[in-house]
This record gives sequence, structure tokens and C-alpha cells, in this order.
Amino acid sequence: MAQESALQDTVGREGSGGIASRPPIDPELRAGLQIVGGVFPPTITEDLIGFMRKSYASPPLEQTLRGRHVVHEELDYPSYGGEKVRVSIFRPSSSTGPRPAVLYAHSGGLMFGDRFSALHTNLDWVEECGAVLICPEYRLAPEHPDPYAREDFYACLEWVASHAPELGVDPSRLIAAGASAGGALAAGLALAARDRGGPAILGQLLIYPMLDDRGHHPSVHQFDGVGVWDRISNTTGWDAMLGSGHESSADVSPYIAPGRAEDLSGLPPAYLDVGAVEIFRDETIDYAHRLWRSGGAADLHVWSGAFHACDVFAPHAAVAQQMIRTRNRWVTTMLAD
Repeated sequence: MAQESALQDTVGREGSGGIASRPPIDPELRAGLQIVGGVFPPTITEDLIGFMRKSYASPPLEQTLRGRHVVHEELDYPSYGGEKVRVSIFRPSSSTGPRPAVLYAHSGGLMFGDRFSALHTNLDWVEECGAVLICPEYRLAPEHPDPYAREDFYACLEWVASHAPELGVDPSRLIAAGASAGGALAAGLALAARDRGGPAILGQLLIYPMLDDRGHHPSVHQFDGVGVWDRISNTTGWDAMLGSGHESSADVSPYIAPGRAEDLSGLPPAYLDVGAVEIFRDETIDYAHRLWRSGGAADLHVWSGAFHACDVFAPHAAVAQQMIRTRNRWVTTMLAD
């Protein structure tokens, strides 16, 4: 209730530092914030990383798969530093022949979450689109700072492309996808594949992506202490991945912070969605504009009244359902024969 009140109290007035008042949250979504508090505090500091790894852990896989027409397989692939990384693969139970695939990076601010995050929603791509869903357990900061996460994700792409026949995947129909921190990894993967001459990516699905470590967009400063994932949380995540002082450093790779990329030409078509009531709003909009200016294709959706990850925390709200349906239509279109 404190988060809901804070959001309501700021509507229609000026915030501190001259920042304009926040746009209003969707009335139906306000109830969703009531269930967030004990699971996902609005402000996450370094001392809360351990708590978040427990509270944000996915439910048992058997529970998520119950009643779904999906078969599941666990494998390991070789990754950065010569270590093995676990990957979960989900296929349609009636799958025959090579299928299109979605390579998905989970959310969690680069510090927590797991490969089953948002699986209950993402399995729609398997059942409705007939896709193979591939979810690697990329390594997390601060124990594994840059470049582990992004290189784990890129190594998974190469592994999938080189093992496509045995995985039942059509390598010509592969989408890179990710939510929040995973959105950064998906966008970075598209950049790295372009620059390294890597496996072809058909499209990039960037779900309320965490794109820029510098925190200079206005929306980053518009949502402090409310909702899901505020300015301090964002700083905590980027500091864990990149170390202190990264904001002013010229050495941060665009493969982990794609908002820093100077050249966005030659990238696969992108779908970007973001809430109007979250810190990633402006950097997502800016990334779409830069894709367009570079001659690329970008399908941008800014959802009025939506807070960060509302489709996870309030999936039955009308705006969350619309987000999911619209996203799934894009995936279906991209992966069509």
C-alpha cells in the first residue's frame, strides 16, 4: 500500500529537483503493487542481493509445466573461460522437424533471477508459435562481472547454431529475446553477432530492456522508491556488473550496455515494449529512435499506466494481458514459415 500511496501522491505535482510529476499508474495495476512489496522491494541495495536471489527465485519447474503441452530437456554447453553453463530447452510435445527458436535471457538486474523466470508466459511461444524455447543460466554479478553474462549468452547462440540438427532447431529462424537485464543481453547479442560475423538472428525481442548504465535519461530520475526497480536499484545492478565509476568510463562494452552503441545499423528487426511508469521508458524510446535513424526496423510499444514488469507481477490486469498478446503476435509473425 505504501507504494500505491506514493504513486498516487506524486500525480499532479512537481517532484524534487524539478523533475515533473510521475504519470499515473493504471488503476487496475495498483492492486498488483500490493503483492510486490515483500518479494521485490522498490529499492534494491547491495545488501539485498542475497534476499532477492531467494524471493525472486522461480517456482518449481514441475508446477510451471503442469498442464502444458511441452517437453523439457536440460543440457550443458561450453562457455566463457572454458566452463559449462546449464541451459533448459522447451519444445512442443508434438514437434516434428526443425522448429524456429527463441533464445531467452531472464530478468533480475544482472544479479538474480534464473532461467525459469517468466516461463509461465514464455511457454506461449512454444505452445502457440511452435517454437523451441532456449533458456541459459547465464552467470550473475557481482561474483561474475562483465563479460561473463554477455559471453555466456553469445556462447549459447553459437552452440545452438552449431548443434541445430540435434536440437531440432531451424537456425535461420532464431529470435534473441530478453526481459529487463535480459533485454540488455539480447540487444547486446544482436550487436555482437553483427560485429563478429556470428550466427544470424532473425529478430530481437527487447522487453522493458535495461540498456544504458549511465542513467542519464529523465525517466531514470522520475521513479525513486516506488514501483519495481528504481534509480538506486539500477545503480546497484550496473555497479555489480561493471564496478564503480562505470558511468564516466569509455571502456564499457555496448554488448552489455547497448545504449552506448554508436552504430545501430545492420541489426535485425526489433520489438521493444516498456511501461510509461518505469525508469527504462526513455532509454527504450531512445533506442528505438536510433534504430530507425540507422535505417533499421523497430516496433515500439509504450504502455500507458504500466510499471516495470507488470506483466509478471499483475499478469491478469488488462494492460498486462494486452502487452503479452501484442508481444506474442510479433513473435508469431517473425517465426512464421
